[in-house]
Amino acid sequence: MSILVLNAGSSSVKSALFATDLTALDSLTISEVTNHAAAIATILDHYARHTLTASAHRVVHGGDVLTAATRVTPQVRAQIAALIPLAPLHNPAALAGIDAVTTLAPNLPQVACFDTAFHATNPRVATTYAIPVTPGIRRYGFHGISYADLARRVTPQPDRLLALHLGNGASLCAIKAGQSVATTMGYSPLDGLTMGTRSGSIDPAAVLALARLHGIDGAETLLNRHSGLAALGGASDMRTLSATGTRAARFAIGHFTYWAIRHAGSMIAAMGGIDALAFTGGIGENDPNIRAAIMEGLAFTGLVMDAAANAEGEARLHTDRSPVAAWIVPAREESAIARAALDLLA
Repeated sequence: MSILVLNAGSSSVKSALFATDLTALDSLTISEVTNHAAAIATILDHYARHTLTASAHRVVHGGDVLTAATRVTPQVRAQIAALIPLAPLHNPAALAGIDAVTTLAPNLPQVACFDTAFHATNPRVATTYAIPVTPGIRRYGFHGISYADLARRVTPQPDRLLALHLGNGASLCAIKAGQSVATTMGYSPLDGLTMGTRSGSIDPAAVLALARLHGIDGAETLLNRHSGLAALGGASDMRTLSATGTRAARFAIGHFTYWAIRHAGSMIAAMGGIDALAFTGGIGENDPNIRAAIMEGLAFTGLVMDAAANAEGEARLHTDRSPVAAWIVPAREESAIARAALDLLA
């Protein structure tokens, strides 16, 4: 008996198989996908020797209705489809994966897990834009599957945890008593930190100016695909920038850490202080220089660095001189999705 986890993107489908005790059994990624049904068929054939209990899907946007992992029904599918305008690059791909499984394995239970769901506990004052009421226009937040899993794995659970998901897409989350109370991404994953190809926070008037210059579609493409580290340093990959070492690359790295520190101050204020900090994501887990720069910028909180380990084998950065522990928590979104499906179907 096993859980199939699917993460369907616009041009790829990632899959992983887990036993019901969450032991990883196998994985398969198919790239350059032009037909999701064919890709899912290949994946199901790959895992044919296993008896599947359910398939669980990562869905980026659940809006303000789908705020927890849920069994996929025709009504839930319709709700996900209705949210396509809020996630035009992501939700259609997730639906293609769901529809393919429905066709190829109609009796297999399906579960949808939402990246926005963890942030449903943000107070209205944190999610409301100061504009006339416009349906659907509010802060949602993303990376929620990662943050929910991270919060569970940092033990003992601190009351006020600052979580940093740093990768090509990057965000911060203020987690108080295990719940999200603030996050840097907003209506879309474009807001907040400097990212690989995304601008992060930008004055709305500047967005309007870009739209006048490039058109709406052109401005959207510029802000999502040609900005961030790529625009500042010439490369979207932090490893490339670090290896290059040019003035532009150094500036891009400094911009990334400056805005991470500045937004971290906002998250700490939203929690009323900080008891622990945790890094995850490709940069957060693997770049000690970025971690050191951010922690140096947050030294006023009592953060200091030293190496140790906790019972789960994740790195823990702390010393006895500091009441604030900093952790490195490897991202395990696929197993978190499998866990949520098992809990729902139990």
